[in-house]
Amino acid sequence: MKMFETTLDNTKRTKCEIWTRAMGYCRPVSNFNKGKKSEFYERKYFTEQKTLSSMECLDCHCEQKIA
Repeated sequence: MKMFETTLDNTKRTKCEIWTRAMGYCRPVSNFNKGKKSEFYERKYFTEQKTLSSMECLDCHCEQKIA
């Protein structure tokens, strides 16, 4: 059941510019060359908590999971 249905008029949209830190300074992704844009959009982001909980024991290389 849809309570609210919104249709957006494309003429009223505002372009959202994405900025990122590259080579020590911030710049808009729209100014990147084709290769750098491709690299930016292929990046994978992670959170420390999720990464640490799924890591194996690094000291002895066993299959124990870190709690």
